[in-house]
Amino acid sequence: MPLVTSKEMFAKAYNGGYAIGAFNVNNMEIVQGITEAAGELRAPLILQVSKGARAYANHTYLIKLVEAALIETDLPICLHLDHGDSYELCKSCIDGGFTSVMIDASGKPFQENIEITKKVVEYAHDKGVVVEAELGTLEGIEDEVKVEAGQASYTRPEEVEEFVSRTGCDSLAIAIGTSHGAYKFKPGTKPQLRFDVLEEVSRRLPGFPIVLHGSSSVPQEFVDIINKYGGDMPGAIGVPEDQLRKAASMSVCKINIDSDLRLAMTASIRKHFAEHPGDFDPRQYLKPARAAIKAMVAHKIVDVLGCDGKA
Repeated sequence: MPLVTSKEMFAKAYNGGYAIGAFNVNNMEIVQGITEAAGELRAPLILQVSKGARAYANHTYLIKLVEAALIETDLPICLHLDHGDSYELCKSCIDGGFTSVMIDASGKPFQENIEITKKVVEYAHDKGVVVEAELGTLEGIEDEVKVEAGQASYTRPEEVEEFVSRTGCDSLAIAIGTSHGAYKFKPGTKPQLRFDVLEEVSRRLPGFPIVLHGSSSVPQEFVDIINKYGGDMPGAIGVPEDQLRKAASMSVCKINIDSDLRLAMTASIRKHFAEHPGDFDPRQYLKPARAAIKAMVAHKIVDVLGCDGKA
C-alpha cells in the first residue's frame, strides 16, 4: 500500500467519534515500535517528522524507514511534516514524498498567517498533498517551537471560519489548553481543556477535522524510573487521558504524541544500563526501548484514541 493523505482517515474518524494518532519519529526503533503496535491493532497511522528530526536523521533515511513500515504492516500510513516553519521547508517535504504538511505560522499576525498558509496550500494541493494549519499558540517547547509561560493564546473561534475559507487548509490545529513538552503543569494541579472553545469551533466548522498538539500524557512511572537512575525531572504531569478521549469523540481527528515516546524510550534505556552496566551493544538496550514504545503506542491507540480496528 502506498502512502496516503489524511483526508479519508479524518473523514472516517470524524464520523466514527475517534482520533488518529500522529506519532513523531526520529530513528528506526521508534518507527518500528509505533508501526508494530499499529499493525497488530489494525489502526490507521500518521507518522510525523519535525524539522529537527529531519535534520537529525536525514530526509532520505526517514522516507525509506517509512517505506519499510508500509511493506511490513500494509497499513494506511500518512507521512506528515510537523510544525513546518516556512514555505520552503513545506515545499521541500512535498517534493520529497510527504503526503501531508503542517505550516505553522500561528506566531504571526492573523493576516500574515493567512497569506503564508494559503501559499503553502496552493502548492500542496497542486501536488495532491494536504495541509494542516494552526490558530492560537501553545505554551512549551518542541524542537524549535518555543512559547514562554504566559505567552500562549487560546484559539479565537470567531476567526476560524475566515481563516479556513481564505486559506483552503484541510485541517486546523487549535489551542484549548494543551502544552508542548513533558513539563506541562504544576504538580498537584489538574489541567482542564477548554471544551467550550472546541465546541464553538466545531459549531462554526461542521465536519471539519480539528487537531490537538501538545497532547502527551506522561505516566509518572517513567519519570520515577529516570529520576531513580540519575535524572532530575520534576513531575511531568500531562493532559488527562480522559479529556483527550472526550476530545477524540468530538471533532478532534488527529492527536499528536511525542513526549510520551521519548520518555518511555529514555526510561527503558536508563533502567537497562543501571541493571547491565557492562553492556555496550546497542541492540541490547534499544530492543527493550523499542518494546516500551510499542506498549505506549498500543495503550494510546486503544485507550485514548479509540482507533484500533479502524484501518
